[in-house]
Amino acid sequence: MRQLFNASLLFSTLRLSTPLVLAAIGGLYSERSGVINIALEGLMLAGAFTAASVTFYASSPWIGLGAAIAAGVAVAVIIALACIRFKADQVVTGTGINIMFLGLPAVLSGALFLSSGSTPQIAKEHLLPNLDRFLPFMPAWRIFTDVSIITLIALVVVVVTAYILYRTPFGLRLRAVGENPEAADAAGVSVNRIRYIGVILSGALAGIGGAYLSIGQSSLFTRNMTAGRGFIALAALIFGKWRPVQTMLACLLFGFADALTIQLQGVPVSIMALRIGMSVIGLIILAFVAQLFIKRHWIRGIVALALLIILVVVARSMTRGLDLVEIPVQFIQMIPYVVTIIVLAGFIGQSRAPKAIGIPYEKER
Repeated sequence: MRQLFNASLLFSTLRLSTPLVLAAIGGLYSERSGVINIALEGLMLAGAFTAASVTFYASSPWIGLGAAIAAGVAVAVIIALACIRFKADQVVTGTGINIMFLGLPAVLSGALFLSSGSTPQIAKEHLLPNLDRFLPFMPAWRIFTDVSIITLIALVVVVVTAYILYRTPFGLRLRAVGENPEAADAAGVSVNRIRYIGVILSGALAGIGGAYLSIGQSSLFTRNMTAGRGFIALAALIFGKWRPVQTMLACLLFGFADALTIQLQGVPVSIMALRIGMSVIGLIILAFVAQLFIKRHWIRGIVALALLIILVVVARSMTRGLDLVEIPVQFIQMIPYVVTIIVLAGFIGQSRAPKAIGIPYEKER
């Protein structure tokens, strides 16, 4: 257990949560304005590829970061025009952007670097710095040497977003447009203008999250390097009920699951520790089952309870007589995605989305 739960796990959680926080808060601006942003994955890929390519040529991470923001904004403008101006289906538009950026970076990389798999390696001094580069007078603690400046920016973004959303006229208009655009329009608020701003902010923040992946956490862009993080950020946004602080905490949960996945690989786990972990998961599922029975969803509750009992029996039979067990790497890699499914299945019913989300606004004449 001590091999797993240590300071390295904490700092790994912070690193892996950073792009999720930025993408999820970006999605919050868009969805609070009433525009579903399924395209967070594509926006992050656009930012990641642009940041790596520009940084390689410009030898400056800050120019690369600025280019990533510009790329995210450019793609967000396309989404905004399609969904707000031309009233295209928002889910279909976002899905199309995601599919496009699964292939477009590979094509551009082949043209620029003669390699469709990845961009060239970027020198370490040209990557986004950690806090110790800005605070050289501070002691060499891991909070300064292992935490990127982008992690600090992500925290500032959460605090600023919470202030903007609940303490400023713009935040009030943003929430009003997402809840009741007709009333906001009657009060003199330009619904489409607010929605454009929300989607563009979403693109800028997702672009920063993508840049962190390629020139902060890594030193190059690889094909599909987001690996579903845009969708996990969207799940965190739903789990956090479209609120900044709760969304950040949800991102930390998913980041912890991802960090635990890395820590568990190749580490034999004692049967006692494994059973404790399985018991915690079992209690979470049992709470979900109890919730189903309280809401009188009898059939779903019985099916979920039966599946839980089967899982417990199978797990006990497989670990009987063993002291240590090495979990197959394929099961370990499933952890973040399984956590996402459990969270969405268990809590999405308790989250209330903005009332006008996904509905194009037609101004009355």
